[in-house]
Formats: sequence, C-alpha cells, structure tokens
Amino acid sequence: MELIRGRTADTVWRQAHTAVLATATNAKQPSRAGETLELLHVGLEVDDPRQRWVISRRPGINPAFAIADALWILAGSNDAAVMNYWFRSLPKFAGHGPTYAGAYGHRLRKHFGVDQIKRACAALSSDPKSRQVVLQFWDVLSDLPQADGAPRSADVPCNVVSMLKVRHGRLEWTQVLRSNDLYRGLPNNFVQFTLLQEIMAGWLGLEVGGYHQWSDSLHIYTDSLDEFSCSGPVTEETNTDSLSLPIDRSDQLIYEMFRRMTMLTAPELNETQVFKLATIDSSPIGYQNLLRVLAADSARRRGRLEQAQALMADCTNPQLLQVWSAWLERVHGVQ
Repeated sequence: MELIRGRTADTVWRQAHTAVLATATNAKQPSRAGETLELLHVGLEVDDPRQRWVISRRPGINPAFAIADALWILAGSNDAAVMNYWFRSLPKFAGHGPTYAGAYGHRLRKHFGVDQIKRACAALSSDPKSRQVVLQFWDVLSDLPQADGAPRSADVPCNVVSMLKVRHGRLEWTQVLRSNDLYRGLPNNFVQFTLLQEIMAGWLGLEVGGYHQWSDSLHIYTDSLDEFSCSGPVTEETNTDSLSLPIDRSDQLIYEMFRRMTMLTAPELNETQVFKLATIDSSPIGYQNLLRVLAADSARRRGRLEQAQALMADCTNPQLLQVWSAWLERVHGVQ
C-alpha cells in the first residue's frame, strides 16, 4: 500500500508519477488495453481540493474537456455527442454510440432511479454525523464481466463509489477507483470530483474538507511513456475562485452552463454568438471563468485563435490561465 499526500492536486500527481515509475518499472502488468506499469492499492490525499489542476503533466491537459466532463456529470447526462466534441478521441476509450453506458452523471442522478446527489445532500443536511452517505457508480448487472471475463460494455466505470462525511464543518470526500490511468485519468478525476465536492459543500453550507482517493490499480500504459511525461519543477498559480452557492441557485446555474456548453458544440456559430454564450449575466466569477474556458476552446476549434485569446483575457483565475496556456502551447505552439 502506498500513501501519497500533498496540499495540491499537482503536488500529489507529481509524487504519484514518481512512485509508479520507481516501484513498477520491473513489475509490468498486462491488460486488455496493453502492457502497464502498475502500482496497487494507492491512497492519494489532496489537502486543499480547490487547487485541483495538474500543471506538471506534459503535454498539458485539456481544461475545456475537464470542465465539460464535470458539468456533464452534474447535469446527469449520458449524451455522447456533446462530450465527443470536447475530446474527439473519447470513442476510442469509451465506445461508439449515442450514449455512454458508464456516464458518471447519469449513474449518479438517473440510472438507479434516484438522484443520489440530491438525496445525499438531504441526508447530510438532516444528519451531518451520518456514515451512510455513499454515491454508487458500479452496477453489477451492467458492469460485472461476463463469465469468460469479457467486458459487458466498452464503457465500464473506473470510479466505483464516493463516500461523503461531514466533520468539523467540512465536507470530506473519498473517491474509490478500481482502475486509474495516471496520465489520462487521474488529472481529470481530480477536477471532476473536487468540483463536485466544492459545489455540494456549498449546497450544505460547509467548508471544503480533504479529498481522499483510493486507486486500487494506479498505472501507466507503457506505450504512453513516449507521449506523456512529468515536467521539471513548476511554480503553481493559485485557484482564486469559489463555487460555493445555495443549492437552488447553484443547480439552476449548472443546468444553464450545461445548456450553453452544449450550444458551443453547434457546427455553425459566429463570433458574436460565441461571445454571447460565454457570458451569463450576474453569475459568480468562478462559474463565469469556467464558461470562458469552454467558449475559448470552442472558438479555438473553429480556427479563431484571436477570439479564444480575447475570451481568456477576461479570465481572472490565475490557475485556469496557467492550465489554458499549457493547453494552447500543446495544440498550437503558442507560449
């Protein structure tokens, strides 16, 4: 068992990268997707989950996809087309079709016939000392392999459960994963679930506690070693935004952002339309900055790099600007 702890997601990710390479180099493990370097039973703890962005992965991560994925979860969607826009290679990992079978938001809000997120908030509001609040992604009928070991679908959830506790006025979050790709998965997992943690803490009127993740198989695919790496020491900028809002205002804003995120994928949008979709009047700056990243990447994908830069010039979050800069350098060589 390995325990890795740090103040920020980037600090934890860098330590995890070192641990997997150092411990697993001589312990290669085959998998259905290729040979891996694997470290079993890894605990990851981020003391300040609001510092959620991995800066050190090279090439830089796609911040628009990570934000879109978090909104997709919060909206309870399983629509494939909207996510395929933000990550064109997603069908290679999750299969082809109009929906994704293991979509986390759909599992949380619709799949089991109960909105687990709303129920969890109601339960913790009524009984903050409860130890029974568990959000379930894994469905044995849909996800347990066939008797011959064959997967039940191309999109079997890597995340199994989330466990929520209220302690000392803070929402503590534990995320359990059966399988975790250090390069492609872990940076996005940090964004997905710390965003959900911060938003739900706001619904409950609590501070954000620690983020704790159990990765039962933390691994690197050996064929990824030529594609990804960890940078040298970096100076992390700070996430200055808060996403804490009362539940009614927050839920309304999330669905409006998801609606606009979907509209930003439309094939024919002119510059004026993209600028309009990037602004929600009277929305808190933290949400506005997330939407700016989505609009900027939509403009970039349309070949309008100047518009993308203009949209990000209005972003006030130093950490988002740092992640965006690394992404732009990756896809356009812009520094």
